[in-house]
Amino acid sequence: MIAGSASITDAQMNVLSHNDTVLQMEQKKMRQFEQQKQLKADTDKLVALTAALKEQVDTANKDVLSVDMLKKAEQIEKLARSVKERIKE
Repeated sequence: MIAGSASITDAQMNVLSHNDTVLQMEQKKMRQFEQQKQLKADTDKLVALTAALKEQVDTANKDVLSVDMLKKAEQIEKLARSVKERIKE
């Protein structure tokens, strides 16, 4: 009877191990989905910022660049680095 109990325990361990693997795979898929969603949002924001900066540059005096334009350029740079790092992951 002891040998039978060990056999059940082994079977239960296999089921638990399989369930853990399935759960880990599902969690990985969810993380990848969230990462892709965030990447899309960030790239959309990057496009919007660059379009706004281009509009400001097009309408600005060629001899004077505004502080707002510099801030937008810095935001673009920071966001672009963030997107680049996420893509590398």
